[in-house]
Parts: sequence; C-alpha cells; structure tokens
Amino acid sequence: MATELHFDCGTLVAPTLPDDDPLRAVFQRDTRTGVYRAAARRYREVVLRLRELGEPYEDRAKRFEPLEVELATPIEPFPHQKAALEAWNSAGGRGLVELPTGAGKTLLAVLAIARVKRPTLVVVPTLDLMTQWQGVLSKHLGMPVGMLGGGVSDRQPLTVTTYDSAAMQTEFHGNRFGFLICDECHHLPAPSYRFIAEGSLAPYRLGLTATLERTDGGERVCEELLGPLVHRTDIRELQGRYLAPYEVRRVEVPLTPEEQAQHDEARGRYLAFIRQRGIRFDVPEGWARFLAESQRTEEGRAAYRGYREQRRIALTSSAKQDVLWRILLEHREDRVIVFTDDNETVYTLARRLLLPALTHHTPMPERKALLAAFASGELPVLLTSRVLNEGVDVPEARVGVVLSGSGSVREHVQRLGRILRQRPGKRALLYEVCSAQTAEASISERRRQHRAYQEEEGEAC
Repeated sequence: MATELHFDCGTLVAPTLPDDDPLRAVFQRDTRTGVYRAAARRYREVVLRLRELGEPYEDRAKRFEPLEVELATPIEPFPHQKAALEAWNSAGGRGLVELPTGAGKTLLAVLAIARVKRPTLVVVPTLDLMTQWQGVLSKHLGMPVGMLGGGVSDRQPLTVTTYDSAAMQTEFHGNRFGFLICDECHHLPAPSYRFIAEGSLAPYRLGLTATLERTDGGERVCEELLGPLVHRTDIRELQGRYLAPYEVRRVEVPLTPEEQAQHDEARGRYLAFIRQRGIRFDVPEGWARFLAESQRTEEGRAAYRGYREQRRIALTSSAKQDVLWRILLEHREDRVIVFTDDNETVYTLARRLLLPALTHHTPMPERKALLAAFASGELPVLLTSRVLNEGVDVPEARVGVVLSGSGSVREHVQRLGRILRQRPGKRALLYEVCSAQTAEASISERRRQHRAYQEEEGEAC
C-alpha cells in the first residue's frame, strides 16, 4: 500500500508507515486515532526519505504547486547578496542569512522567491513592515501580493503577514506555501511564534536578520526550524560602499545634585531588597523572581518603585534634554531620529520641543503621514520609542540620538542601522547619551558589545 500523507492543524499525518526505523523515528503514534503524527516541518525530510526508500506514497498534505513567478525587471545583486543567495541555495534552499540593516535583505528574498518558484509566505514583526514588504514584492515580481493582519485578510500565492497573525493562522494555511521567509527571524524562538515554522510544510525556508544572536541562545531554535546559518556579512565590511560610513559618539552627562540624591535614595531601596532576598540577575529567572517577590510585601513594592524611580531619573535627566537640544541645533540641516526607551519620555520631549511623537499608539494613517513628512524634509526630527528599532525604511535619516534604551546589543545595532542607508555624500552619525554615575553607564557598556562599536568610536562632551 502507498503511504498517505495528510496535513492536520499544523501536523503531518500518515495512517501507515513503511517498516523503516529512521522514518518511524520522525513520527509518534497518536493513541487517540491510531495514526502516525509529526510536526509539519518534517514534511521535506519525510518525502525525501520515502523517495530514497523507493516507497510509493500519495501526497495529500500539500496544497501548493510550482508558481510561475519572474522578476519584473532584472536585479543585479551586490556581491554580498549574491554570496548569501548562493550559500542558501547550496544548503538546499534552507538557512539563515545575517546581513546589516540597509544591506538589501528584502531584495535577497525577492531573488530567492524568483529562484524557487513556490507560493511564499513572508512573516514580519510589524504592520509597517508588512505594508513595506508588499510594496517591494509587488514592484519586483509583478503580481498581486496578499496580506494577513491589521484587519486585512487577503491570502494570495505571495502573501505577507505578521508574526502575531501567522501564529494564529498556521494551523489553517500551513500546507499552502512551499516557501517560508521569516524576516527579523530572531523573533521566531518566542514560544508563541515557534509554531509558525513548526506547523508549516514549507520545504524551502529562509531566515533574515541583522542580529541573529540572542542572550537566551534562541538562535539554535532558528537553526532547527529554518536551517543553519549559511551567510553572515559584517557591518564594517559594507560601510563606505554599500552602507553609509558612520561615526559613533558617546556623550556622558551628569545628574544635578538634586537628581543624584533622589537617584541614590531610590536605588538604595531597590538594591537593599534584592541583596536581602539573594536575587541575582545573572541567571535567566532573576528578573521574574524580583517581580514576583516585590509584589508580596510593602517593602517589596517600595523596592520596585525605587527601581522605577532611579531608572526614570537616569533616563530622563535635565542634562540629557539640554544635550539633545544642542545636538538638534548643530544638525538642524539634517534628518534626525531620537530614540528613547519608553513612551513617557517621548511625550515629554514632544511637549517641550513642540514636535510630534511616534509610538506604538500612533494610528497607522498618522504614522504614514509622519514618515512621509520626514522623508520629504517637512519634518526634520522624529521622536520615537521603540517602533523604529527594526525594519522601517528611513533612508533620509543621517543622525541618530539614543537618549535611552535597554542593554540589548540587538536594539543598539538596529538603531544604528536606521541611519546607514546609502546616499551620495552621506556620513551617518550616532550619538549615545547616558547619565554618569548611574546604572545606565554599565547598560551602555553592555549594549555596545558588538563589532559595529569596537572601532573608531568617538567621544563627545
């Protein structure tokens, strides 16, 4: 009897299997129904093994066929794009590519789609990116591109969706795409997102990111679900030719005596509590333990308020705002993006500087209008929290100001990437403003542990 393969809610099902140990090791017997069941992502492995054994099989799982798709106009890839595409192709059309922001990851994906000629699902982290990808794919591939997410439900052979939408819909359409592309694939290891790749049959897979490494080792999950890291190009290799040359300036500012006293008092409450309870932040569960224990007693709640207060003072000191004003005056002829860690700071700056704020609360029409005004030069400064950290294309930006942020290396590299789009005569400049004699100084050191910051770093005052 021929082996039958079926797709069922993100799993691959076979009523019977040949007597082959490697093949049976992929599946588990479902005691409820008596069939054999495996994660849908094992589809390619199973089909190749059946072919190798010469076993007849009937594929009722996939709902996709080769797609007639061609480039609307020829694309001549840059050397790093060509090397990445060839490495991915040599790995069997599976794998991860790490390229700096602005190095052309989207066009690399376009070339991959044209090569494999399969219905393709592109998964992105934000609605802004979904719209951006749809435009690029439509332009270069000359065919309709569907979208799933943000109130839009239009599935096409070429479709772009968000991680949130894909996580909810993979069980229904995981058998309809032969190619899965995960943009900013460092998001994929999140428990709620893994099913996007686990529940998809797609034999071809491509993960794109500027910063694959995760502090929790989640990059190993990306490799398991999408394939090995097949290509990496360093940001320093491309600056000056394919990316704008850049300079990084670190600006340390003091707290006022009053701010310092308030900061030290609040930090003292917070530190006394974590030392008393033996809470350590060098272990994965440290932060969760602090949050849990801080809510059980009044002392704990006071410690948590202390943590929040000392952080607020360090991130929003009056000296920082003065330095920002001087930077904006110095670069009044440039397009400037100001990054902060939280919305409260953005709104405070917006009121003081009489500039619009762009946060995750900003409605989509307003967001598009702000980005268009920034691109045209009508709006020279963008104030934002984290929504511009990744993906959004703002090639006109030349100056970035990191007024506050987390200790994440990825976040810091992504913010640098926002100002590196190549333009004739452009030299990008990133300011990092941090408060001296606070925990922010050590956070700054931690987030700059990346190749992009290891050389040619300037100091400012």
